[in-house]
Formats: sequence, C-alpha cells, structure tokens
Amino acid sequence: MKRLSTLLLFICTTLSAQTIDLSYYLPKDISYNENIPTPKSVLGHEVGEWHVTHDKLVEYMKALAKFSDRVTLENRGRTYEGRPLLLLTITSPKNHQNLELIRKNHIKATEDASVNITNSPIVVYQGFSIHGNEASGSNAALAVAYYLAAGEGEKIEKLLEKTVILFDPSLNPDGLQRFAYWVNTNKANNINPDPNDREYHEVWPGGRTNHYWFDMNRDWLPVQLPESKARIKTFHHWLPNILTDHHEMGTNSTFFFQPGIPSRTNPFTPKMNQELTKEIAAYHAKALDKIGSTYYSEESFDDFYYGKGSTFPDINGGIGILFEQGSSRGHAQESENGVLTFPFTIRNQFTAALSTLDAAKKMRTKILQYQQDFYKNSRNTTTNKAIVFGDEKDATKTNRLAEVLQRHQIKLHELKENFTSKGKNFKKGYSYVVPMNQKNHRLIKAMFDVRTTFKDSLFYDVSAWTFNYAFGVDFVDNVSLSKAGVEVTELGSKLGTIQQKSSVGYLFSWNEYNTPRALNAILEKGLRAKVAMKNFVNGNDSYDYGTIFIPAQNQELNGSELFDFLGKVANENHIEIKGVATGLNEGIDLGSRNFEAIKKQKVAMLVGNKITSSDAGEIWHLFDQRYNMKVTKLDTDYASRINLAKYTAIIVPNSQPIDKNLEEKLKVWVRNGGMLIGYRNAVDWLSNKGFIDVKFNKVKIDTISNVSFENRSLQSGAQVIGGAIFEAKLDRSHPINFGYKNDRIALFRNTKQFIQPDAKSYNNPIQYTSNPLLSGYISKENLKALKNTVPFKAEKLGSGRVIIFTDNTNFRAFWYGTNKLLMNAIFFGKLM
Repeated sequence: MKRLSTLLLFICTTLSAQTIDLSYYLPKDISYNENIPTPKSVLGHEVGEWHVTHDKLVEYMKALAKFSDRVTLENRGRTYEGRPLLLLTITSPKNHQNLELIRKNHIKATEDASVNITNSPIVVYQGFSIHGNEASGSNAALAVAYYLAAGEGEKIEKLLEKTVILFDPSLNPDGLQRFAYWVNTNKANNINPDPNDREYHEVWPGGRTNHYWFDMNRDWLPVQLPESKARIKTFHHWLPNILTDHHEMGTNSTFFFQPGIPSRTNPFTPKMNQELTKEIAAYHAKALDKIGSTYYSEESFDDFYYGKGSTFPDINGGIGILFEQGSSRGHAQESENGVLTFPFTIRNQFTAALSTLDAAKKMRTKILQYQQDFYKNSRNTTTNKAIVFGDEKDATKTNRLAEVLQRHQIKLHELKENFTSKGKNFKKGYSYVVPMNQKNHRLIKAMFDVRTTFKDSLFYDVSAWTFNYAFGVDFVDNVSLSKAGVEVTELGSKLGTIQQKSSVGYLFSWNEYNTPRALNAILEKGLRAKVAMKNFVNGNDSYDYGTIFIPAQNQELNGSELFDFLGKVANENHIEIKGVATGLNEGIDLGSRNFEAIKKQKVAMLVGNKITSSDAGEIWHLFDQRYNMKVTKLDTDYASRINLAKYTAIIVPNSQPIDKNLEEKLKVWVRNGGMLIGYRNAVDWLSNKGFIDVKFNKVKIDTISNVSFENRSLQSGAQVIGGAIFEAKLDRSHPINFGYKNDRIALFRNTKQFIQPDAKSYNNPIQYTSNPLLSGYISKENLKALKNTVPFKAEKLGSGRVIIFTDNTNFRAFWYGTNKLLMNAIFFGKLM
C-alpha cells in the first residue's frame, strides 16, 4: 500500500506540472508504429491530463481509422443531442478483407452445431463509460485504441489475427460531454485533491445519464433509447463472445471485476457462464498484480437483471463482464487509499481491457464452444408451443412491444384468426404470436419471466421486468403454433382513419396509446372537446368511459376544415375518429352534462436540487417524445420567484422536501385552482405539509433470528423493495382509469409507502388486491402492509386538486402499461 500511495502522490505531482506521459499506460514489451497518431497529437493534451470531450474523442477515433489498416469506423446513429454513435472494428488487415465472411461464419456456428469453430476468431465487444461521469473508461479507450492500432510485434499480431474487437469508445456521448465540461471548467492549474472542491460536486442532473436523464445501463433489454438501439443492433449482428462494461464506483473503493455475488445470478444464466467468467477473472488479477493495483471480486454487484450491459450477454450466449473502478470524479481526489489520480484510474481500466483480450485469445476455442453449445441446448429445450400477446383496443401499445422483440431478432407471427383465452380476446392485427421453437428461446423466456421466489433477497437492480405486465398487454402462453399466421418481418403502424363527415360532431375512444397526443393536438388548435363520464351507444357503436367528443358547431374551423384537420390528427396518431349522424344515444346523449369540457393544458414540472433526475427525465421524455406535449421544467432554485398562475398542472417527481418558500407558493397556487401531481417520496412531504390527507400503514421488519454481525446489513437490505410488479384492481368509471379495458392493472413499485384506503370505496379507484404480488421480490412484512392499500389518491385543496402516485407510472420509458395514468391526471384531474 505504501508503494501505491507513493505512486499516486507522484502522479498527482506530475498532473500539476502537466507532464503526463503515454508510456505510463502502455506495456513496455512491444514497440509502436510511428505513423499512427498518438492521442496527444490529435487532442492537444495527453491522456488523463484533461477529461476528453466527446468531440475530441470522435476526432481521435477518426484519425486512427484513417491511418491504421487495422481499424474501420462506422457511425450507427445519433444521440438526442446529435452526437455520433461510433463503433470501431479492430482486427488484423487480413481479417478486415474477409470481415463479412467471418461474421457470417460466426453467426452460422450459433445456428448449426456441426460448424467447426477451431480456427474461428473470437468476437469481443468493448464498451466504455455508459455512465458519462464514470469517465475513466472512455479516457482509457483512447490509450486502448492506440495500443491496438499502433502496437507492433508478434504478440499483438497474433491477438488481432484471432480476435475481432467491436470497440465502442463512448456508450453515452451526451453524458460524457456534460461531465467533461464540468470537471474541465473547474480544474485548477495546481490540482486540488480536496473532496470538498467544486470540481468533485457536479451540478444537477450530473453527467451519469443521457439527454433525457436516463440511466443508459438499464436499457439493454427494453431498448427504448437511440444509444441502446444502435448497440443492440450491433450486438445481434455479431453476437460477441465477451462484452466488457467499464464503470466507476465510490472514490474510497479499489477495482472490481466479475463474477459478482454468486447467489444473485439469474437462474436462466448457465452455470458454465459463471465458471468462464471466473476463469477470465484470473487474467485480470494477474495483470493488476503486475502494476500493483488492488482489486476484489465476488463480493458485490450481481448478474440478475438482463437489462445491464454486463448481464445482457449472459442470456445471449456471451459472457458479460463488469469493471468498476474507484472514481477520482475529477483529476485527483483524496481517498482512504491515498490521493486517487485520474491517470491511475485510467491505467486500471486500460489494464483490464487488455487482460480481457489476453483471456479471449488464450480461451478462444473454449469460449466459442460455450456459445455454440448455448444455442444448441436452447434449441433442444424448445416445444411446438407459442406465446400470444396483444390488446384488442390498442394496436399501438402492442406494436411497441413487438418492436422490442424484433430489435432482439425474435420472430413474430400474425394471428391466423381471432380467439379467446382466459377471458381475454386476442384479435388479428392487434396481437402477435411468438413461437418458442426459435433461436432466442431463452431470451424470450427471460423477457416474460414471472418469478416470486429467490435464492437471495438483495438485488443491485430490479427483481422483475415481465414485459407483458410492463406494456400492459393481455398475454397467454402454452398456445398451439397452429394459431400462428404469416411471419411479420416489418411492423407497420395501424392506419389512422376518419369516417364520415358530420354536422353533429366526432367521437374517438380513449383506449389507444396515442390518444393523449391526439387530444393535445386538438386542444392546441383551439378546438372544443369533451369527455364522456359514462358509457353509451351511438348507432351500432359502443363507447366506453373517456370517449372524446369534438362538437362540429361553434368551432374555430368550418365543417370542411374541421373534417380535414381531424383526418390529419387521426392519421398522425393512428387512431379512428368517427363522424356521427345523430346526438341521440342509448345512454347519455351528446348534449348531456355527463360530457365534461376539457381545457387546454399548460404543464410544468419541478427539476433541479431535491428532485430525482431519472424520474424527472422519464416524465420529460414521455411528454416530449411520446405525446408531443410541451412541459416547462421549473428549477427548484428559482421556481419560488416566478408567477405560477399560467400553469394548469405542476408535476413533482420523486423528491426530498423542497424549499419552504416554494412549498408555500405551491400551496397558494393549488388553492387558487392549480393541480399538483406528486410522485413517490413527494407523497411524504405533501402529506406532512398538509397538501393532502393520507394515512400510512406501519411496516414491521421481518424477524430473522441469529443474524451475525457480519451479515447484519443483509437483514436490512432484505426489507427494500428494489423493483417488483404488483396487481391492482381498477374502478374503470373513475377518470384516472379512462382508456383501460380491464379491471386489473400491473404496477411497478420500488417504494415502501403503503396508503390506507378511504372508507368510501369510490375514493379508491386504484387499489392493490389482497394477493398483489405478480412478479419480483418483496419481504413478507412488506407484502402484508401492501395488501389492499392504494397507490393513488386525489383530493381538493381550495379550488384546486392534489393528486399523488406512490408508484412510478413512467419507469424507464418501457412501462407503457401505466403511462396513460399520468395523462389522465393531466387532462381529467379536475374531474376527480
């Protein structure tokens, strides 16, 4: 340790003097091609002297591709902020000449167990800094790419002859750029390692996330974001044997490499996967020992949720490896292990990247054989059965799930004909058949897995993600393949139509996912619209709660203009709008007071300090990307100083108690007619400060006898609801539930707020059932406390409303099944 601390102090001194040398990172046993540009020659600074910005990183990767015949470069798309999603393919010049043939043979080996893999190259995907403020990864990528492009001699030539490296230098360009800007603008000439310095304390929301503040390392399975779509396409195009995921952790930590905690491995992951991971780990240990760096393995992190980069390969025949480096969070910071410098963190990441390649080269045939056996065994366990999912009233939501499956190269079929199972109707054009006798059989099972018993009660991430619950679709398994029609190769959106020009008005049901977007467009145009508070029948058509009525008279547009505009709305939002011949209905007539007027909405949301950025980002993304609706982001630093009167609704995402001045201002605004919508922890302070009257169930801690001092943290950890799925019953006549055809809903929950139901049953429109657990882990005492509680409540405060959700209705952009609850609160909150 003394040697390590001395080395760190030396590096800190050299940082101050700006004399960092590339040789600090590079192995000394090979020479380097002088014709290949060094990072400094392109960046203008040495690796680790400054945090590389994404634009400079891109320029260096372009330079390598230009000057090295080992490197090719492709741009796979753009982030939300327009930054390129680069991929370098690095291998020998000879392999580059036959690269597509190598890829096809590699894929063929996963489809035909007779293919001889003895001489095939191994494929390694190396990905860096999916969390933008864990920057040692992408900065190490500079040195790793240089080493692979410029290194000379038999050692590296043999490596590249037998290896195809898919090199992703920045998995999160927007976050990396944001973080680099912060630390570079706060860097002093004389580097100050004091942890209290501003350099080590990013402003909200920090650089971890992408443009909409999503954690990019949770989207490998749902694939909702452009960065994820690019890398998943690459993954399935190549099916890499090893994928590395370079991260950072707390400053006082050392270096972690997988395996993680053995008891927290997903049961779908083959035992051999973990054995190979452990064998690869020996290479990391040897390499880090050589440079004197300390490390650990198998003591933290897990391999359970398949939406992480280090776990996703495990269900796809590969081996995912997580690296976690103690973070300097800037250029140098004091730690329990001495002064932790940025170059030191980069060197550890660099070393682990190279040790991975060393392991890949030496274990090549064993790992290739493992992948081939993985798919062989998967095929051997298939049946002549299928699963079917769909929503007979919502083609859009169904298609969104189908898109996810196709991104994972899972085959889909149309329904041959309509059928009913377990009380659910599966309609052709609104449902899909997924055969289980296909290559990605295990991945399908993992995506739709329902699990309520576990070896371990602690989870690094969520314990459930069952996709039919997440997307809110009907689902049935063990269906005969005879139900399958033609294979669907391209998904088309449902055609939007408008039927019959009317002098009375137009109707559309609220069931389709895109209806809030359509309604917003209508209101933004200045048109009048109303919502049906009861069911009715017009002509031969039945209409449910929440049906939207647009009168033909007294509108800003004349009859022809209105018809044309609504036709455009129908087409753009893939919904059906019908002109009616009469206002006389069975049930409420179109002129009834049971049709309530809907006002144009102007929505704001609190962001900034005290607000959880990921929750706020999910809401921002929902409004901006899904519903084409504006939402004004009000920072908590200045929100108390502005006029709130213009806003019809203000959303408070998961948060800590906010500034007292802002709190009082919000209360006055609500009393004057505003609508405040609070999520998760915001429920606590809204209750404590008198915005809303709620009573909570108290929770006991599960009693576990004879817990040792060593394992004391496991008892408290087992009480956490890290993310599970629960069933609630719905009162479909309540406005919060408009558009839902079933009387049950699956809710994602990761909080411990258990609100007691109201004595009046109609004030409990969403209520957990007496047996609510659908999938995931929850302790026995928490489950007792959850039963029959309510995750939603709406109350008047003066002339306004306060609406609360204990659960996240917008989780990670793929919980389509509950998105409409927030939209219902926005448009119909005043009716609750």
